[in-house]
Amino acid sequence: MSRKSVAIIASLALAGLAAACTTATPYQPNIPGQQVSGGYSEQQIEANRFRVNFAGNSLTSRETVEGYLLYRAAELTVQQGFDWFSIVDRSTEADRRTYIERDPFFSPWYGPAYGYWRPSWRYYGGGFGWRTWDPYWGSPFWSDSVDVRTVTKFEASAEIVMHRGAKPADDPRAFDARAVVNNLGPRIVRPAG
Repeated sequence: MSRKSVAIIASLALAGLAAACTTATPYQPNIPGQQVSGGYSEQQIEANRFRVNFAGNSLTSRETVEGYLLYRAAELTVQQGFDWFSIVDRSTEADRRTYIERDPFFSPWYGPAYGYWRPSWRYYGGGFGWRTWDPYWGSPFWSDSVDVRTVTKFEASAEIVMHRGAKPADDPRAFDARAVVNNLGPRIVRPAG
């Protein structure tokens, strides 16, 4: 194989890896080590009762996570030979993490080589009185030296009970499984490949 071929293959592999990191969680089983993190899982509690989960990555919206959960509950109901399901308990959790990255150029004295020593001083801010500047807590002089990102991952779970026959018309927690699959199916994004 020529060097050019190896370079092309390596660049395609890197592009594929970068694309996987920038993709919302598709509708897939949640298996550790897969290309895009997250997906659905379920646990059977009784013959007709399941706990269903869907975990999204940081690019998956809450609406998508909750829609995929509802779709999985309907799909599972049909797979188990039932006609409709009711949601007994449901919750959606948001895992928010804030990451602060500082430009080392603007706080060169903060690090293990200096025993985490860093300069700080006071200055007079017009209208604010005396203030303290400390590179660890941010700089009023160099606002570009700090990058703050908040990453949110949603995970939805529901406990469902499956039933046969006609769905009760007066129960707002009851869903016709085949109708849910038909209505939400066109919006479901499955893994590529």
